[in-house]
Amino acid sequence: MFKKAVTPEQAVALIRSGDHVYIQGAAATPLRLVEALTARHAELRDVELYHMHTEGKADYTRPEFADSFQVSAFFIGGNIRPSVQSGHSQYIPIFLSEIPLLFRREILPVDVALIHVSPPDAHGFCSLGTSVDASHAALEKARIVIAQVNKKMPRSHGDGLVPLSRFDAYIEVDEYLPEHDLGEPDDIETLIGQHVASLVEDGATLQMGIGGIPNAALKFLGNHKHLGIHTEMFSDGVLPLIEKGVIDGSLKRVHPGKIVSTFAMGTQKLYDFIHDNPQVAMLDVQYVNDTAVIRRNPRVTAINSAIEIDLTGQVCADSIGYKMYSGVGGQMDFIRGASLSEGGRPIIALPSQTARGISKIVPALKEGAGVVTTRAHVHFVVTEFGVVDLYGKNLKQRAHALINIAHPDHREALSELAWNRFGR
Repeated sequence: MFKKAVTPEQAVALIRSGDHVYIQGAAATPLRLVEALTARHAELRDVELYHMHTEGKADYTRPEFADSFQVSAFFIGGNIRPSVQSGHSQYIPIFLSEIPLLFRREILPVDVALIHVSPPDAHGFCSLGTSVDASHAALEKARIVIAQVNKKMPRSHGDGLVPLSRFDAYIEVDEYLPEHDLGEPDDIETLIGQHVASLVEDGATLQMGIGGIPNAALKFLGNHKHLGIHTEMFSDGVLPLIEKGVIDGSLKRVHPGKIVSTFAMGTQKLYDFIHDNPQVAMLDVQYVNDTAVIRRNPRVTAINSAIEIDLTGQVCADSIGYKMYSGVGGQMDFIRGASLSEGGRPIIALPSQTARGISKIVPALKEGAGVVTTRAHVHFVVTEFGVVDLYGKNLKQRAHALINIAHPDHREALSELAWNRFGR
């Protein structure tokens, strides 16, 4: 083990051909280590890389490096999407809650973990900061741990504490984390956000992702009371509600008073809020996304999106036909957890059509499209044209309900198809 900081080149020299390497993701992607690893492509062969969404260029997916690096991703970000769609990189379908089990049960070996942490505290403990997620499990199993210690990584409370002595090598940087500033929601996102907000009751426990629709919904919750957060990820949209006292977590049954999450992505304001804040608990995703844990909170309101939904309620959220686009993620974890929660409301929210005018409510999913959320799991569906509840409805009733919130330009064609299939 190196007893002091080394260069990125020295740190990644510990990686050998044939190793299985886990890379921490989202805002905590260890960019300098990834760059140094990629630079070694000429001397490495058959290095398997595992990760969820990562930031940065992901040059290791370049076709000319195929003999050096193979990627098996648990979620597809924009930086590796072309590589996955071309077949150079691969996607592993998996619920977000179960990714740690792949490591803990040794279904996937972890020889090396590349992580991004805060500086050590007075007791020698660093923090995984903005992304605990599956990194906690990868650290448990990794033979070698290589860390990027960053003065600007927030020190988060929860499961992410790692002693400096656990590192076989580490580098030191002083760099701002990648930021995502969504700006203001557009008109359609605003309408959808209003409809979603109408489903949120006082005392609800919220799960939301990053994006214009969750961000818009949060803007309309300013008059609510005693909301809580138990979510796989959160962003800046919650901060005004925390400042106003709308989000206080006082009615949660699991970690009352705490904002529970497993990773965060946003602006520097969000990262400053997380830093050394005992109100925020960043925990292992195997726990956070466990349906048995989620359901214990009251009125869990899960806000998720989709690429398309068919007239029976099947939701595709990970692919466009055969082309993989994102991943299963935590949608099913929280859709199911919310439906089992006392007073819970699982919500699928999406624009009625694409920017090119193609309906997102369809007679049948595209050939090759994956069903992320089954028709039996779907409850509330929201577009800019309203809200429907499919729970307990038969196939004919579901079709008519969904047509009512489809874009008007597509309702006639959808109705004719529905009549032929289900009758008038």
